[in-house]
Amino acid sequence: MFEYLPEDWKEVIRDELNKEYIPILDNRIENEYLEQTVFPSKENIFAAFKLCRFSNVRVVILGQDPYHGPNQAQGLSFSVPPDQKIPPSLRNIYKEIASDVGETKQTFGDLTTWAKQGILLLNATLTVKASLPGSHQGLGWEQFTDAIIQKISDEKERVVFLLWGRFAGSKASLIDESKHLVLKAPHPSPFSAYAGFFGCNHFSRTNKYLSETGQEIITW
Repeated sequence: MFEYLPEDWKEVIRDELNKEYIPILDNRIENEYLEQTVFPSKENIFAAFKLCRFSNVRVVILGQDPYHGPNQAQGLSFSVPPDQKIPPSLRNIYKEIASDVGETKQTFGDLTTWAKQGILLLNATLTVKASLPGSHQGLGWEQFTDAIIQKISDEKERVVFLLWGRFAGSKASLIDESKHLVLKAPHPSPFSAYAGFFGCNHFSRTNKYLSETGQEIITW
């Protein structure tokens, strides 16, 4: 399974890939794909890393699980293929962008253009059983993605971390806020968006920070 992880990322996290839990995780997930329906497709597990090289990471948007319905998960947090209906949380993200920066260039749910601009669309758990949200939590993915966040914090500077919801917010402890910008807000889910996600202005604040640190702004 880890053969799908791009070589540049393998090099960056070589020490993590040599830890004992990695082959155990790999074997568990491989067996899950053999025995039942798992999302995303195996070749898309590491899509976020393929589209956003370590050297290009400027923003991290952290999700929790891939979508567990058919034809939705594509290996990018909050993103769905362009032929799929825009999920409620992503629709609320677009509403906040429109309110915050005046418009969004996105007309469908595929966030590939964001990833190509240096946004790592990272889920804490990279796979899920069909129709069973959270089913691959606790297998080792969280340790792996925590290591990714830690490595970005340690080895890069001036990265913006967008942490939405309590779960994502808990990852702030992995990030050195003296050299990165961490922005927290409630989750964009319809259940919590009105509790502070709407009006958080994270998108304009991200671009302000990128501009002030000599980086190209994001076209949202």
